[in-house]
Amino acid sequence: MITITKISVQKRSKERYNIFVDRGNGEEYGFSVDEDILIKLGLKKGLELNEEELTEILDKDEEKKTHHLAIHFLSYRMRSITEMTDYLKKKEREQKHIEVVLSKLIEQNLLNDEMFAKAYIESKKLTLMKGPLKLKQELNQKGVGREHIDLGLATFTEEEQIDKVIKWLDKQGNRKPKQSVSAFKQKLATQLMGKGFTRPVIETALNEVSFEVEPSEEWEALTFQAEKLERKYRSKYEGWQYKQRMKQALYQKGFSVEMITSYLSKSDDGELE
Repeated sequence: MITITKISVQKRSKERYNIFVDRGNGEEYGFSVDEDILIKLGLKKGLELNEEELTEILDKDEEKKTHHLAIHFLSYRMRSITEMTDYLKKKEREQKHIEVVLSKLIEQNLLNDEMFAKAYIESKKLTLMKGPLKLKQELNQKGVGREHIDLGLATFTEEEQIDKVIKWLDKQGNRKPKQSVSAFKQKLATQLMGKGFTRPVIETALNEVSFEVEPSEEWEALTFQAEKLERKYRSKYEGWQYKQRMKQALYQKGFSVEMITSYLSKSDDGELE
């Protein structure tokens, strides 16, 4: 038998206790336990334990350590069930203890993927420029189920998204002088798609924001781009093939067919020489 001879509180952690025992060879340090385990199992000086009982005490204490780790991890912010599971595994906690702790936290509503998804979306949509597709991707990576994600995203209405995008567009400033309005809008649309907004939302917002510029500014941008292309194509193509290459390249840069045709006509007449 193992007899408890002394119990003392740890210096660095007032919630843990060192248990000293006598195994028949005099007093020695035996193990340490959480205060909760000490009280629940009635550990006290003079109590006799067998090896099976000692194993059970140590197992309960390991479970308690796992619970403390989980609560500490939750103290910073809400977590998904998958996040918590991965964290405890990283901390090398036993699977059976992880399962018990997860079950308790879920029962206490400290782990709830539906609530987590809603809180995550609400927080991100207020503080960061992220659309529903990006938020869905992030929640999926955190192991949140599709049904919980969809419920959370239902609170992020299309009207809110459009308003958010419009405000973002208003802060982007003017286009570069040597860039077409169409190319500038496409650049912004690409950025917004990368942030997780859908094409219909982006197109609606772009239509709500004015990108009007003076015709002379657009012509100046076209001229700049055309001159760069001329240096590229003059030595490779001529005649009809040269014109087609120029038209195609300038159109891809967002300039209208009318402006492109006008420029090439003036070039043919020698007005741009």
